[in-house]
Amino acid sequence: MTGWTLGLRGRLLLAFAVLGLTSTALVAGVSYGQARTVILQKAQDAAVLSLVDEVSRLPSVAQLPPSVPQLDAIARDLSQGPDAAVVLYRDAYSSAGLAAEEISADLRAAVPEGNVVWQRVSGPGGNPMLVIGTELRARRPDGGSEPTGIEIYRLHSLAEEQHSIDQLAALAWSTGAASLVLAVLLALLAARGVLRPVRELGRAARRLGEGDLHSRATVRGTDELAGVALIFNQTAERLERQVGELRRMEADARRFVADVSHELRTPLAAMTAVTDVLDEESARLPGDAGKAARLVSQETQNLAQLVEDLIEISRFDAGTAALSRDDIDVAGAVRATLRARGWTDQVDTDLPDGIVARLDPRRLDVIVANLVGNALRHGAAPVTVRLRAPQGWVELTVADHGPGLAPDVRDRVFDRFYKADTARSRSDGAGLGLAIALANARLHGGTLVAGNRSPQGAVFTLRLPTTGVAS
Repeated sequence: MTGWTLGLRGRLLLAFAVLGLTSTALVAGVSYGQARTVILQKAQDAAVLSLVDEVSRLPSVAQLPPSVPQLDAIARDLSQGPDAAVVLYRDAYSSAGLAAEEISADLRAAVPEGNVVWQRVSGPGGNPMLVIGTELRARRPDGGSEPTGIEIYRLHSLAEEQHSIDQLAALAWSTGAASLVLAVLLALLAARGVLRPVRELGRAARRLGEGDLHSRATVRGTDELAGVALIFNQTAERLERQVGELRRMEADARRFVADVSHELRTPLAAMTAVTDVLDEESARLPGDAGKAARLVSQETQNLAQLVEDLIEISRFDAGTAALSRDDIDVAGAVRATLRARGWTDQVDTDLPDGIVARLDPRRLDVIVANLVGNALRHGAAPVTVRLRAPQGWVELTVADHGPGLAPDVRDRVFDRFYKADTARSRSDGAGLGLAIALANARLHGGTLVAGNRSPQGAVFTLRLPTTGVAS
């Protein structure tokens, strides 16, 4: 049992979809990352510069340590709009919307060193916030500055920037979805363009396999598929020529066999008449002369039988073999066949009376004679003939107790001129009997099957319809 696999169309669609999705995700991801970095960096730089500028414009602290009202004034000046601020001096602080506890220790440790530092944190609702810290420096009369120990921190919201980033992400995913749809549409178009010649080539190959030697594929364009179709057409043309030549040779061979067989009939009739006289006189002929007379008579009979078999085969090949049906007692017909050939005492029979079928008596006689004769010549006693009548059928089995049929012999036992010398003790005849029996069975619309019986021996099963309607 084979597992489920995608067809060519499915593989193309999957490949285009994966490629489109991967490319879109990669481009969108990189673009989103870069855009996010640029937006946040610009917002961060602007907020830092704004705080530094505002701190530089603050009035100088008159005395240190500063008073709490001074810290409150600084905090109010720096808390504008949504921004919150906190001003610390050692243990004292003033808060305008930002608690001192929200400032990280690392940030506080970096501010007294004279740096402007910042840190992104997550605010309420997951919105990004920017905490900026610096130290207020006092201006000296000489134009320089010195640290005051006053730490200033502002909390700047990046909600607008995050909203812009979210819009950018949504746009990127929308573009990705549109790209995926476009990739699928392109895959469908590509699959249609690829699969159409493939399907046509498949249909042409199927017709060629079914025996239509005129089947050809349509060649479109100059691509690889067109090259395959062209090679297929060239192969089909060569095959058509070769098969036509073989059929002509086969027809000539069959016609030759049929002509020779008919031409041999006349001299064989004269030879048979002479051998009949030799048979009558062979007993009175001395020694080797009598043996030679009997040998000539026997071989003449064998030759006459071969000619008759060849003529019968030629009728089947030419399609001129016909049935002359009649309602017959099958058991009586089988007994008559055995009696006419002197096999009654050599065969065990199970032939119930009352089984009537519409068959050709002469062809039934040929089938039974070939099957029983084959069992007697190549099998071992006892040979049994059994007749049964399942619904609508006549079933006749002929079995022996010989070595049976080897698998390779069973597959070829009905072939013309086939002799299984290695599987039989003797190999008499031309190898046409079983082929003729099978042809007669099929002419009736029946079957003939070879097999082995248990524990040993060959068995041939003949099934013929009782109504005379060929299938």
